Order: sequence, then C-alpha cells, then structure tokens
Amino acid sequence: MATQIERFDQLDLSSGLLKSLEEIGYETPSPIQAACIPPLMDGRDILGQAQTGTGKTAAFALPLLENLDLSDLRPQVLVLTPTRELAIQVAEAFQSYARHLPGFHVLPIYGGQSIFLQLRPLQRGVHVVIGTPGRVMDHIERGSLLLEHLRTLVLDEADEMLRMGFIDDVEWILEHTPSSRQTALFSATMPDPIRRVAHKHLRDPLEVKIKSATSTVEAIRQRYWQVSGLHKLDVLTRILEVENEFEAAIIFVRTKTATVELAEKLEARGYGAAALHGDMTQPLRERVIEQLKEGSLDIVVATDVAARGIDVSRITHVINYDIPYDTESYVHRIGRTGRAGRTGNAILFVSPREMRMLKAIEKATKQKIEPLVLPTLEAVENRRITQFKQQVLDVINTEGLEFFGEVVAQIEQEQNISAHEIAAALVCMVQKERPLQLVDKKAPKAEFAPEPREERKERFDKKQRTKGDFSQVKMVLYRLEVGRNQDASPKDIVGAIANEGGIESKYIGRIALYDDYSTVELPDGMPKEILMQLKKARVRQRPMNLSLAEQSGDWREEKPRKQKYEGRRDEQRPGADTRKTSDKKKFSDKKKFNKR
Repeated sequence: MATQIERFDQLDLSSGLLKSLEEIGYETPSPIQAACIPPLMDGRDILGQAQTGTGKTAAFALPLLENLDLSDLRPQVLVLTPTRELAIQVAEAFQSYARHLPGFHVLPIYGGQSIFLQLRPLQRGVHVVIGTPGRVMDHIERGSLLLEHLRTLVLDEADEMLRMGFIDDVEWILEHTPSSRQTALFSATMPDPIRRVAHKHLRDPLEVKIKSATSTVEAIRQRYWQVSGLHKLDVLTRILEVENEFEAAIIFVRTKTATVELAEKLEARGYGAAALHGDMTQPLRERVIEQLKEGSLDIVVATDVAARGIDVSRITHVINYDIPYDTESYVHRIGRTGRAGRTGNAILFVSPREMRMLKAIEKATKQKIEPLVLPTLEAVENRRITQFKQQVLDVINTEGLEFFGEVVAQIEQEQNISAHEIAAALVCMVQKERPLQLVDKKAPKAEFAPEPREERKERFDKKQRTKGDFSQVKMVLYRLEVGRNQDASPKDIVGAIANEGGIESKYIGRIALYDDYSTVELPDGMPKEILMQLKKARVRQRPMNLSLAEQSGDWREEKPRKQKYEGRRDEQRPGADTRKTSDKKKFSDKKKFNKR
C-alpha cells in the first residue's frame, strides 16, 4: 500500500470499533489487517494467504462489522470454518470487537450441539453467522438459515476444510448464496483445489500474501506455562524468584491499564518495576529505559508499541504475561532478550483456550516451546534462604560490626539469652516483608498446578489414571444447575471445569446427571478465584452456578438414571435430537450429518 498504516484510526473505522480495540489492547494493525481492512470495507473480494496467528480474524471481522446494517436482523455475513472450536473462537472475536455496537448479534452453529438450540436465535434474527460447513448445510436445507440478503461470505482456513473433506460442501454452500455477495478466502497454503474454488467464485480478487515470522534467536530458551488454578501474579513472582541468571525482564501485557496495575503489584512485592505504555511522554519513557539500563529498575511492564526500540543488553528474560494476538508480535517481543551474544529466556503464559495460538507460534517460528515446570513453594523457600545467607555473609565481610556486636552482648548479659537466640529473633524481624518460611511442613496443601501435556499424555497412555490419583486430595460434592433436560453430558461438564477453572481432569471426580441439575466431585479447599470462575462458567449455553451440594437444598431425593449408551458417554446424548424421521430423510448421509 502507498501509505504506511501504523494506527487503527488510519483505517476509517467507526469510533465504536476503535474504542473496542483500545479496550482489548490492540495498538498497531498487523500486516494482514493493514492490507485487508481497506479493500474489504470497499467491497472488494480478497484471496488471502496467511498462517494462523497473523491476526486475520480481525482483518475480516472489523471491516465487515463496519459495513453492517444493524437495523436488519437477517444474516448479512456468513463465515465458514473447518472446526467447531474455530467457529466459537471467531464468534467470540466478533462479539468482542462489536461490544460498542448496540443491538449486534452473532451466532456460532456447529455439529455436536443440538440443532434446536440454534433454531431460536436464527428465528429471532442475527447479523453474523459463523459455522462449520456441515451444520450450515443442515440449516440451509431446513430453511432455518436464509441467505437471500447475505452481503459477505468468508472462507476461513480453506486448506483445512479441503484436508477434512469439506470442499464439496463449501462449493454447495457457495452455490446457495447470492451471486452479488462479497467473498473473502483465507488459507495458509494455496493448493490447486483451493485456487479453482477461488477462480470460480471470487470476482477479480485482490491477492494478499503475508509471510509469517519464521526465525527467532537460537540463543533464546522458550518455555510456556499453561494458566491453571494458581493466580498468574503468584506464578510470575515464583518464576522471578527461582529463575537462574535473572537480571532484568520485560513483561508484556495487552493494555495500557494493565502495565500500571501489574507494575504496582510487583513493586508491592518488593521488585523494582515500572510501567511503559503509549500514553507516556517521550522524556518519561526515556527515563524508564535509562533506569533499566543502569540497574535501578529490574522489570519493565510494557505494551508492544511502547517496547519498540528497546535495546538493553542486561535483559535476561521476556515474559509474555498476556499472549500476543499474532506470531509476529511474539517474535518481536522475545527479540528483546538474547542480545549482544548473551543467552536469553522467553516465557509465555497460555490459557487452555489459547493453546491454538501456542501451536501457531511453534509452527511459525519452527521451534518447539517446552512446558515450564512451575517452581514449588519449597524451591522458592530454599532460594530465599540461600540468598539471605549470602546477604548475611556479605555484611560480615564488608561492614564494621563492632557497635552491633556490643548491643548483642548487652542483650545476652541483661536478659541471660544466648547469641543464637538473639540472632534467630533478628532473622525473624528482618524477613517479615519477605518470609523465609513459606510451607507449613505439618499441613501440606495440594496445589492445582498444570501438568505438562507430554507428561499427561504419557501417564494416560500407561493407564495410570486410577482412584489413587485422589488419595492425597479430599473431594467434596458440588451441584451444577444444568442437567439432562439441558442436554448436558459428562464431557460438557469436564470441559467447562477444565477450561474455565484450569483444573486438571485428575482432580475432577464422579459426575452424576439428573434432569435439571448435576453433581460433581471436586477438591476441597479450592481458591475463591477458581470457585467464582466456575460459578460463571457455562455448559450448553447456561451458567453452571456451582455451589456446595449440601447448601443446595434436598438434592438427594431424585436418583440419577442409569447411564445408557455407555460406549458413547463422551458424545452428545442420542436422544437430544428429536427430529421426526421424515426430517432426517433430507440428509443423504447420516454418518456425515453426525460428524458435522
């Protein structure tokens, strides 16, 4: 493009979208966003080649939201995705960008969920539909998805749809949409079948090819920690305390507000930390960087834009406290360490729902990111004790202690107390701000730390997931306000608890399904943060409203029915889809329908 686009406000987006982007933490358009947003807003067809993790969802979502007629509740945008997970992710992105567009409605439709749960929102009206090809076909054939007023069709990850055998379905859907529609096709690769679809169904498309960053500094050790029950701040401080060769760090977050909040929290825990964000004046920004260089600051908490141009050789660690939105940002971030011939460390915090981005980063950088073993409290305690001992020795070797020795001698004589006891009392006084004893050896507590995926897979492969897993953890019974009448299944409940609460499956006990609620065994003494998160978590589009079973009324009156179809307990309950046989005849391949 002729003009270099460095800010979203250069893209003629409405104030509502710009406000959403600022709140989310987007600062600079990625290459594919800068290349695709203007032509899509102008109605051009796009043929885009870009990897996952380049920011392509925003590249098509933002211009399509800009062009919506919010007064018209008939589907105006249809996005086809290869998997249900991606459909949900794209729908959430649309909802997030449109938070300041009043009356906006988006609906993900996919197989594995009762089709009847999707009919009512379609009847009420939606602006944007995100769906897998099979389920979109089902709704078109039923007449529940009407596309006469469709303005734009997006094919996301077209090569994946080809690989999964959906390309014929995609062509069928294309033929059932208005010929006047705008079309955008995105694919990581462009095999011949995809190019044939593009040439047949796209009108004079603008071709956009974005190369992903494919190299990182080999001297950088890359690790990730999967966000679990422990608070991210607690994990961060543990890592900072135990990491070898730690000298200075840049911690990346998404928003300006988060830089200030996290820097203040780290300062309160005894770290020399400062925020660095785009609203700071240039003199103040330069002062922070100078303090980092000279050693009066050890940690800078920054956004991507604010960290541009930082070249400080003493930075040993880059910590992605918030995962970046695209792979290019990740490469730029970790390039702040491992400079001047030194080794560096990059640590990435990843929530269960962000594992897809982790894989995209590994693919783009062509490097494996190893799981980080979370330091135990014992390890932190031992490190603090070692450091304290060294501080004591340094004082003995460098300071004049005659006066203080006399004070200790006076206490010994006046109180008949040994120097050993006096020294222990002084240690107790000094360490109150940074306790040396962190673990109650008499009453150890289980921690809900994540288990690296490789170790978890190996353990499951060896069939070691037995009742013995729970021998060290007391389990209590909880009630969930969803049951069989809401089409809930054990798989749904386990998925919601694992994803939203970050609790490993080995800590999820027996599940019993009733008509309008369910019960599940979970570890006793879970942190309040996890309980609040689980209370808000949703199963089959309904809040779980998790509560202790004994506080939920006389729930024992109803006995759970015997589980049928034991071989299918991880699939949708067979009775959930109650369509008449005549309706099912519309589909030529029942197996294919179920797969959708």
